Amino acid sequence: PGGTGSAYIEQGNTRALAVVYGPHENAARLQRSRALHDRCGSVNCTRYSMATFSTAERKRRPHGDRKSTEMSLHLKQTFEAAVMTQLYPRSQIDIYVKVLQADGGNYSVCVNAATLAVIDAGIPMRDYVCACTVGFVDETPLADLSFAEESGGGSSLALALLPRGGQIALLQMDARLHQDHLESLMEAAMTACKGVSKVLDEVVRQHLQEVSVLTGES
Repeated sequence: PGGTGSAYIEQGNTRALAVVYGPHENAARLQRSRALHDRCGSVNCTRYSMATFSTAERKRRPHGDRKSTEMSLHLKQTFEAAVMTQLYPRSQIDIYVKVLQADGGNYSVCVNAATLAVIDAGIPMRDYVCACTVGFVDETPLADLSFAEESGGGSSLALALLPRGGQIALLQMDARLHQDHLESLMEAAMTACKGVSKVLDEVVRQHLQEVSVLTGES
């Protein structure tokens, strides 16, 4: 069976759209023997892109540029840790995310949008995947950084968390960070991710109520 889901999210001034297709048959796997590793599905074709109008500097952004390829890989790794692929042997799930407006925390916003889209598609997950970008601004750890704050030269990190079990799906640092500062940033990131989890859960429950009402009326 195939499911399709989508979600649009705004986090600060950053806006992203996520679309999920699948699970559907993986043609490449069907051509191979039914080995043990083929008994699980895969999160495949995870593609990240930015709209040409997403930043003040309007330019064509090809899908295959280094930044997009790197971001796509990070998103793939993140959702491989959360989606219950063992329920879909020899199948694949495609996740597409596009940043419509960029003002910092692009990876985090895309993760949160993709989480809602996967849930909307009816694909089981071990937990919500919640992400947040944190960094130091005037020596104070802050969450959900804007582009100006990210570009300020301070240390920052992006964390994707499965909050119920505290499992880290991805941890990314773009610059060197002193060991003494890591604990405070991680604490701020985990607190922020758990806060995002509560917001996403409320959105999902509200959506389910609305669907139930519409189904009851039809």
